[in-house]
Amino acid sequence: MIMPKMSVGFAMILLVAGNMIAVLSDALIKELPDGAAVYQFVLLRQLTAVLMLLPFCLFNQKAKILSNVKWHFVRGHIWLFGAVFMVLSIQALPLATVNAIFYTAPLLMLPLGFLFYKDRLTAPSIVVAILGFIGILVVVKPTQINMGAIFALIVALTMATNNLLVRKLPSNHTVAQTLFLTNLVGIPLGLGLAIWENAPLSWYALWIAAGSNLFILIYAGICVLVYRAVEAHKISSAEYTGLLGAVFIGIVWFHEIPDISLLIGSALIIIPLIWLAIRESVKYKRTAL
Repeated sequence: MIMPKMSVGFAMILLVAGNMIAVLSDALIKELPDGAAVYQFVLLRQLTAVLMLLPFCLFNQKAKILSNVKWHFVRGHIWLFGAVFMVLSIQALPLATVNAIFYTAPLLMLPLGFLFYKDRLTAPSIVVAILGFIGILVVVKPTQINMGAIFALIVALTMATNNLLVRKLPSNHTVAQTLFLTNLVGIPLGLGLAIWENAPLSWYALWIAAGSNLFILIYAGICVLVYRAVEAHKISSAEYTGLLGAVFIGIVWFHEIPDISLLIGSALIIIPLIWLAIRESVKYKRTAL
């Protein structure tokens, strides 16, 4: 499949916006009460996603939506697996901390992209990734790692894998169809887990699921567009910028005051990112001439 052209700078802008929106989804999930039924909540997210996306899929019927669903099936179950651990980690950790761990996904995408697709690793992208990883260590404080942090690392691995698997998807499927199938194929397993959990239906969880799902679907759609168009190692560092949104919302919404380590770690993440964005944008423009 030939990837469509998109400038690196514009792709990074889209990823930055997507990550800011995704933080709002995390904030809503954090509003779930302690002891909430996790499997039921994940199923409600799947169902509301399918309902939200169905009109867009029916509107565009040029592509046969149920053709070549193998990789959608794989991504859908990876998504389901990651969603369970996402809820657990968000409930266990401060919003900024859990998002800092989520942003190990771009770091994981570098070696995974090399293994899956033989993506070329440039020296600048490696340097930025290393500095970002150091920044994350400063934020998380390795001596304080607990089960919530481990759950968040699992989420990061599922995010990295799914972003890279986008290139395996049929090119004739629209973004809406891709997101629709990702959620649809996982519903049978999600339903089975919810039945096994045997918790009474929570209408509050339904509203949280719908709201958080709207935000995360926007983010996921941006990822599908961007990672189809640009090699992951050129733009994955832009995923880090959502950390700034997590810090802001954590302060305003949950009164989570950041300490000096969070500020230093964020600087190690963001400053190299800005440098890489400028460098790659200039390089792309020169190539296009």
